Amino acid sequence: MSDQFKMLHTMIRVRDLEKSITFYCDHLKMHLIKRKDYPSGKFTLAFVGYGDEETNTVVELTHNWQQDKDYDLGNGFGHLAIGVGDIYGVCEGLEKIGIEVPRKPGPMKHGTTLIAFVKDPDGYMIELIEK
Repeated sequence: MSDQFKMLHTMIRVRDLEKSITFYCDHLKMHLIKRKDYPSGKFTLAFVGYGDEETNTVVELTHNWQQDKDYDLGNGFGHLAIGVGDIYGVCEGLEKIGIEVPRKPGPMKHGTTLIAFVKDPDGYMIELIEK
């Protein structure tokens, strides 16, 4: 049954597409896979990730052109999780360039896995897990 299903992407809405692409591609080392404008709908979709959509799950960044207010992030969404090699070094580097790290690197509560949380430009939480 599992071979019939595959996680393709998760979508988040972003206010400033260029700032979001910079965050995910430059700072979290993802690649811009594709980007397409939809003028009749007044939105742009950009897909970022660590590999192509055929073999990887990616993040869809949706930019609605006329959105002039921050999105309500709600209380249902938790976070995206990304594995990293040196969590302390990654977080130090991100902080040096002004990226907020609200949960500093260290063992998770009630466990030993090293985790940290950073915020993207829209305030979405990104969990970093040392692998």
